[in-house]
Amino acid sequence: MDNNGHPLDRRRLLAGAAAASTLTLTGLAVAPTPGAAAAPAGAGTPLVTRDRIATAALRAPDGSAPAVRIRADFHDRLAAWLAFWSANSPRAWSAPTQVVARVAPAGDALDLHAVRYRRDDELRAGFAAVRRDATHLATLASLHHHFPSVRVQPDGTIRIGDGPAGFTGAPEQVAFAVAACRGLWGDAAATADRWREHAGRVLARAGRPADAASHAGWAAFTRTSLRRGLGTESYE
Repeated sequence: MDNNGHPLDRRRLLAGAAAASTLTLTGLAVAPTPGAAAAPAGAGTPLVTRDRIATAALRAPDGSAPAVRIRADFHDRLAAWLAFWSANSPRAWSAPTQVVARVAPAGDALDLHAVRYRRDDELRAGFAAVRRDATHLATLASLHHHFPSVRVQPDGTIRIGDGPAGFTGAPEQVAFAVAACRGLWGDAAATADRWREHAGRVLARAGRPADAASHAGWAAFTRTSLRRGLGTESYE
């Protein structure tokens, strides 16, 4: 089901921040990864200085928060993504308070290291790159729901490239679908050659039968995988 029991004020707080996208964002600029696919150029898209994503402060992996320049549309999409991730996280988690990441110099890509929330007055990681578990796959699902370019790097960090969401058939999308079918849905037989068949079983199990390679099917597959990975829906 779509309503997972979160208080409305939490949903509205994040959704409002995502829609307005007027808050500031900080991070540490890094050079592009060698051999990485280029994100869409987005000629004419302005760069803005920001120090937050939605309601969450951005921190570099070393804990610092130097100001960066980021593409305005990319910041909007990141805010919408974080609201989506939070709205589908466990009820006991607060709205995210920190996003640990590095922003590329061109402002069109971000390397995600962690998403932190508060619980019982403690700062905890709802997602951590070094933790290859269900929350890692769930966060990948949420990012694939919002962005066309999402790639896991060797250290577990996730590189996100700007652009409108949707299934493109990219190898990274197929690899994610296979990993989600295996790691989240218990389908050890899932393969790259027949991933649509396996993902289709997942959607049927969740009560949303569709072709996972379609726009609606990809959105449903990533949404249900996020919820299963964060433990807010079991679909049993």
